[in-house]
Amino acid sequence: MPEIQAFRGIRYNLSHVGSLSDVIAPPYDVISPELQDALYKKHPCNVVRLILNRIEPGDDEVNNRYSRARRYYKSWLAEGVLMQDADPAIYVYYQEFDLQGVRYVRKGFMARVRLSRYEEGQIFPHEHTLRGPRMDQLMLMTMCKAQLSQVFGMYPDPEGRTQQVLDEAVRDVTPVEAVDHLGITHRMWPVTKPELVTELSSIVGPMPIFIADGHHRYETALEYREQLRDMGYLRPDHPAHYVLMHCVPMEDPGLIVLPTHRLIRGIPALGADELASRLGDAFTVQTVARTPEAARDVWELVERSPDPATLAFYTQKDDTWSVAEITPAGREKMDELAADHTPEWRRLGVAVLHKLVLDHLLRPSSPPELEYVHLIDEVIERLKSGQYPLAALVRPATVTDIRDVSLQGDRMPPKSTYFYPKLCSGLVINPLE
Repeated sequence: MPEIQAFRGIRYNLSHVGSLSDVIAPPYDVISPELQDALYKKHPCNVVRLILNRIEPGDDEVNNRYSRARRYYKSWLAEGVLMQDADPAIYVYYQEFDLQGVRYVRKGFMARVRLSRYEEGQIFPHEHTLRGPRMDQLMLMTMCKAQLSQVFGMYPDPEGRTQQVLDEAVRDVTPVEAVDHLGITHRMWPVTKPELVTELSSIVGPMPIFIADGHHRYETALEYREQLRDMGYLRPDHPAHYVLMHCVPMEDPGLIVLPTHRLIRGIPALGADELASRLGDAFTVQTVARTPEAARDVWELVERSPDPATLAFYTQKDDTWSVAEITPAGREKMDELAADHTPEWRRLGVAVLHKLVLDHLLRPSSPPELEYVHLIDEVIERLKSGQYPLAALVRPATVTDIRDVSLQGDRMPPKSTYFYPKLCSGLVINPLE
């Protein structure tokens, strides 16, 4: 059963930095070069200098982005820019945001969660990781001896006990608050009452935790722990036995998974009739609209379909949208092509798109170039540029899909999920010393 622990977090001293909004940042893997520059300019102590320090000319094995991050981290601690809390706390963390005209509040808490290998059946991943980002995070963790950003975990809480416990814990308490570059409000309350750990442990402890985001950070924490063990430094009470995790109930109404639509280049131009011919008896294809602007109506059709594998395609050659519904013959072919995956995996729209359509039916001579966008307005603006011979609208994997695929030991295709909003870096740091 997962074990959670309060800890003495390291946080910004607001008397030094002023507004917390000036020093926070999104996770490193969604920071574009343009946003990185903007965050650098926003404040000399913005957390981007820790989580995504710039590569500078002349960097070598001794002086590099990791050594600079360490120098910033250590100097900020020495100067009082960062301070460690006096008492162990659970960090209650709410995010308030608007999405398509609806206001949401996602409620969770940050704590140390004891690391366990996936095969132990307590923590479940849903995607594969790449060695490059893992090594990047390991270098940063090793140099700073801290976990600078949290893993995003979710767990079942069908009775809604978490929200009651958290709301009661922060009632009449003033939070620290920040607003990020997207206008999302982040509120955090350090709660030092030992009974909160007991209450949350009774809720989370019997449940599996599914990694929603931050697989690389979780696996890096596992590797860091093993390195310390190999060197003989891993005492039983070492903080490296734990990982900083933000935990949210799977039933939380603010747990939003956005779709990740595909804009495709590097394939021969097709018209709608040619696309339908290539899809053959695997799909029933209907042309439904023209022009990029029709994407909103087309997406409504896809969302209303009872089959989560229903796809929509835009063919730039004839400026046409088509909706494709998989047939029994398509299902049979999908089962054959993806026999090494679970039935839950084979039902995913993103799996059908990649395995059946792109890899098998269209089968371009070289791997296509894919770009990913989440909102229909983004799709429209990008398609109006005329750069993409093909685009695909695909429904997101749901929280239930993630649970079902993960429990079977399978991993989803890349870019199957995009949890919105991203967690904020810079609210609290987990020291590993």
